Amino acid sequence: AAYIKFPTPASRYALVGVFVSDGPMGIRVAVTGAGISGVYRESSFESALSGAWESGTLDGVKADESSMASDIHAAADYRAHLVGEIARRAVAASV
Repeated sequence: AAYIKFPTPASRYALVGVFVSDGPMGIRVAVTGAGISGVYRESSFESALSGAWESGTLDGVKADESSMASDIHAAADYRAHLVGEIARRAVAASV
């Protein structure tokens, strides 16, 4: 399991944070800081990782931009991009 965050420069809070786990309850990918509804599970990433627990497995898998927050710190499309990138880093860190 691993948690990686992409902090904002001024306050260091997580602009995007991703937790990944391949544990007894199965594969879990949780995202914070990015979604309009708070913390959520990224089921498309969980499905992809069930095939192989490798960071490259997430290449081409995209977070849904329409469910991302957009504000002065980051636009929705940028947050969606960061979710994928940070998830790949978290999987790599968990190995």
